[in-house]
Amino acid sequence: MKFVDEAYIEICAGDGGAGCSAFRHEKFREFGGPSGGDGGRGGHVYAVADPNLNTLVDYRYARRHEAQRGQHGMGSDMYGAAGHDITLKMPVGTVIRDAQSGEVLFELLQPGEVITLAKGGDGGFGNLHYKSSTNRAPRQKTVGWPGERRSLQLELRVLADVGLLGLPNAGKSTLISAVSNARPRIADYPFTTLYPHLGVVRVGPEQSFVIADLPGLIEGASEGAGLGHQFLRHLQRTRLLLHVVDMAPFDGSDPVAGAQKIVEELRKYDEALYQKPRWLVLNKVDMVPEEERAERVQALVARMEEGAPVFCISALTHMGCTALMQAVYQHLASLRANSIEEPQDGRFA
Repeated sequence: MKFVDEAYIEICAGDGGAGCSAFRHEKFREFGGPSGGDGGRGGHVYAVADPNLNTLVDYRYARRHEAQRGQHGMGSDMYGAAGHDITLKMPVGTVIRDAQSGEVLFELLQPGEVITLAKGGDGGFGNLHYKSSTNRAPRQKTVGWPGERRSLQLELRVLADVGLLGLPNAGKSTLISAVSNARPRIADYPFTTLYPHLGVVRVGPEQSFVIADLPGLIEGASEGAGLGHQFLRHLQRTRLLLHVVDMAPFDGSDPVAGAQKIVEELRKYDEALYQKPRWLVLNKVDMVPEEERAERVQALVARMEEGAPVFCISALTHMGCTALMQAVYQHLASLRANSIEEPQDGRFA
C-alpha cells in the first residue's frame, strides 16, 4: 500500500563539542596565556510541513535521524564549529507524539511551518573562557552537553473540510471524481479505495473547499474489521460529514440497516466524531424507478430519524451534485463567518 499514515522514528540532536585547554607558545611570547577555545554546539533537528507530501512513507524504513555533533575547541583561540542541522520534511497535518507517553508534542497545520524537534547540546568551555585577573593561567575545561534524544510517533491526519463515509461501493469515489479534480480508482467490487483521496471542489471564483474520500466502512470497523478503521482518524479534522447511502445495493440489502451500522461504528470509535454535523446523501437514485423514487426516499428518511439535511443525487450522471456542493459550501461559509467551532487547521478557502 503506497499510503502510509503512521510511523515511528528516533531522532538525536548533535552533542556539543568539548572545550580545549591550551596555552600560546610563540617565539618572543614566553607567557602567551590561555588559548583554548569553546566547543561548538550540536546540530538541531527540525521538522517542516511540506505541502508536496501526502504520506509518511519516507519514515517507514528510515527510522533513525541524527544531527552532526559540534566540533571540539582548539588552541590559538579557535572555537569549534557548530554541527549541521537536519530538517525532516513531513506532510501538512502530521501529529507528532512522544512514543512512550503518547503525549501530543507538535502538530504541523500550516504549509511551511517549522518546529524544533530536538535541540543540539551546547559546546563545552575552553580554558580561555575562565581567564580573569585573578586566574591568569586556568586549566579548566568542560565537555560538551549532550543533544536531546526522542522517540516519536508520527500520525498523519489529512486536512479536509468535508469527509465522505459509507459502506463499500456506496459511490463515494464516483462522487468525489464527479465534483473535484481527484481521480480515485472506481470498480464494481468492495474496497476499491485503499487509502484516502483528497479533492478540491470549486463552486465559483475563489470559492472552494477540500473533500476527502475514505475507504468504505463495514460493521465492526471500530474494532478493526475491514479497511476503513485504519483511516477513521482522517475524519476527525473535518467540519462536515457526508454519509453516502446506496439506494440500490447490488446485493439487495437494506440501505437503512447498512447506514445505521455505519453511524453506530462512528459512535463506538469516537463520540466527538459521532457528534459532527452529518448530512445524508442518497446516491444512485437514477437506479430507482421514477414512479417509486419519492416514496422510497421518504420511507428511508423516516427510518433514519436523524433530522439532518437529505440530498438525492446520482454521482454517475452528476444529477444533484452541483446543488449538493453549493449547499456544502454555504454551510462551511456560514461556519467561518459566525466562527462556530472553526478549527485552526481547516483548509477552507
